[in-house]
Amino acid sequence: MLVSVAVVCVFLYFSNSLVKDLSRQERARMEIWADATKEIVNAGSSADASQGVNIDFLLSIIEGNTNIPVLLTDGNGNIIQQRNFRLPQPDAGDLLGNAENVDYLSRRLAELRLSDNVIRMDIAPDVTQYLYYEDSTLLRNLSLYPYIQLLVMIAFVVIVYFAVTSSKRAEQNKVWVGLSKETAHQLGTPISSLMAWVELMRDMDIDPDMVTEMDKDVKRLSTIASRFSKIGSRPQMEVADLNEVVCRSAGYMATRISSQIDLKVVASPDALPVNMSAPLMEWVMENLIKNAVDAMEGKGSITVTISARGGMAEIEVSDTGKGMTRRQRKSVFNPGYTTKKRGWGLGLTLARRIVGQYHGGRIFVSSSEPGVGSTFMIQLPMVR
Repeated sequence: MLVSVAVVCVFLYFSNSLVKDLSRQERARMEIWADATKEIVNAGSSADASQGVNIDFLLSIIEGNTNIPVLLTDGNGNIIQQRNFRLPQPDAGDLLGNAENVDYLSRRLAELRLSDNVIRMDIAPDVTQYLYYEDSTLLRNLSLYPYIQLLVMIAFVVIVYFAVTSSKRAEQNKVWVGLSKETAHQLGTPISSLMAWVELMRDMDIDPDMVTEMDKDVKRLSTIASRFSKIGSRPQMEVADLNEVVCRSAGYMATRISSQIDLKVVASPDALPVNMSAPLMEWVMENLIKNAVDAMEGKGSITVTISARGGMAEIEVSDTGKGMTRRQRKSVFNPGYTTKKRGWGLGLTLARRIVGQYHGGRIFVSSSEPGVGSTFMIQLPMVR
């Protein structure tokens, strides 16, 4: 991008230099045109051969101007002659006697008086004329050329930026898929072994309560492995009531957080059918609740509110933790961002991927204030 900006600056510099040079050349041509007009007026009535040649030469200079619009006026501002203007009535017998043409040329003269494109001609001691001229079509086009270049280069830089960003995002997605599948694969073997050990412990008359709790944890590990495998591929979607999924996830977390944290769920009075992958949505909810627990440092309250608005099912997760600054809110979903001493900063990134890419919804920080708490919002389209 820096190289592109440098290239644009170089192009603009040379383009502007070219425009200025051409403008000076046109000014010089108009001064010659003015001198030729002045000489013809002052030629008098001489009829010798040399004078005739000079007049022909001067007339050729005047006739040679075919691309620069010119207006010649007397000292009082009355138009004497015009050249190379596209008049509204070009076929009128007396071009300067046509009212529409005169009105048009008067407007152009008023515009030219505001510019520097004027040359004073002292025809005689008491006779002064003024030559007004416009920039040629070539000069006007070249004046626009640097801006066209600038727009093209900006478009080029924007396209390159989005191409690089898309490529980077695609590469990150490949990393996510590879990491998820490898994690699920690595967890598979020890989980199968633990399941076998649990069954063996049941046959060995070990405390049933202890075996039951171990079995829950093993099944939990199996669920986690299943979630990772779903991240690596398109999960199977089924219509389910969002109230049931959220309450089930919150119920699981309620038994695994500090007793000093009050976890409350306010469910919607009506069923909220959503096309979803229930295991992945439970994962999202657990991530949000865990983050809320960490933000409160073991003491406070978490409120999960489920509602519907405008065809969207909404989940609000509010906590009374330490909150976030505006800068933290902008970075909280970035991969690797974490405020915890231990953590990879991937939970919210995965949550956004699950909600956005797999469920067509949104997850964002709806409000947060340092020292007061934060509220995360999830919006999911309901099945009609």
